[in-house]
Amino acid sequence: MKRKIFTEDHEAFRRTVRAFLEREVLPHYERWEREGAVDREVWRAAGRQGLLGVAVPEEYGGGGQDDFRYGAVLAEEFTRAGTPGLAIGLHNDVIGPYLTSLATEEQKKRWLPGFCSGETITAIAMTEPGAGSDLQGIRTSAEDRGDHWLLNGSKTFISNGILADLVIVVARTTPEGGAKGLSLLVVERGMPGFERGRNLDKIGQKSQDTAELFFHDVRVPKENLLGERDGAFVHLMTQLAQERLAIAVAGIAGAEHLLQITREYVTGREAFGRPLARLQHVRFEIAEMATECAVTRAFVDRCIEDHVSGELDAVHASMAKWWATELQKRTADRCLQLHGGYGYMSEYPVARAFTDGRIQTIYGGTTEIMKEIIGRSLLS
Repeated sequence: MKRKIFTEDHEAFRRTVRAFLEREVLPHYERWEREGAVDREVWRAAGRQGLLGVAVPEEYGGGGQDDFRYGAVLAEEFTRAGTPGLAIGLHNDVIGPYLTSLATEEQKKRWLPGFCSGETITAIAMTEPGAGSDLQGIRTSAEDRGDHWLLNGSKTFISNGILADLVIVVARTTPEGGAKGLSLLVVERGMPGFERGRNLDKIGQKSQDTAELFFHDVRVPKENLLGERDGAFVHLMTQLAQERLAIAVAGIAGAEHLLQITREYVTGREAFGRPLARLQHVRFEIAEMATECAVTRAFVDRCIEDHVSGELDAVHASMAKWWATELQKRTADRCLQLHGGYGYMSEYPVARAFTDGRIQTIYGGTTEIMKEIIGRSLLS
């Protein structure tokens, strides 16, 4: 089915993204995978190409295009290229909205130009070793000391954690407030007491630096409070729909790409004297996956349209995130099986897609959390 959600401007942007990937990312990606992080220079190159801060107003150095479809194009092309290590989607679609919607004018002038140029790499630190998806379990605390906050605690599984220059930290500012006693504090590179732990060794997305972060009596200026004091819960809930939709976009793009490369493989690969594609079982597998992808694509594209028009709610974003990422996981497994022993070899794209995509059903809220959100909306 022909997609109808993109204009010629979006397709021109897609061509720009593809050229950027060919020139600045793919030639270096294997080295980044070995080293566990991308080069900082590729962030600056992305900034020069206009890929960072697309939705940020032009007065702060951004693209001035508050249209999620540009983010969707980025997610699709990076997924199809097999290059999730450069976490532009996290930077633009997850962290960007916090800065544009919550920051004061002074904060915007201080942080957004570097955000858009690639000089300032960002991260958000929510997950803790003992909390996971449970905001009420957050123990990182910030004590009001008059002219500053005194921040103590630790975070884990933080994407961009090694390279980040600016980290939005979810911390408890009212001990007895439960999930509603949390605030967002911006910690900057070089603040005394802010330390990074190891670059975590993951099964996939190895070039995406993922770290433990530690805060030991970090003096965070009052000017670095982002949004309202004790308002983090509302701020986080407001932004999660876009984050989950972005993950869903990558999920269906990943499934479609896996289907494409597997169709090519079974057409050219022979077994028992004939192409695999002539075996009925293989044709049925391809038919099932193609149908599942087509149905999921229609739903996700509708969610994109709703989000652009301001109509996407948390429930449908959760549906999209759950369904598209589970489809991606299921498709990766089936496509690897159709590749046989070659699918288990790292040199084949299906093998990397299998491990790179596995996190999709976990971050941004696990599949189980998505089902809980949907179930509560239907049965409360």
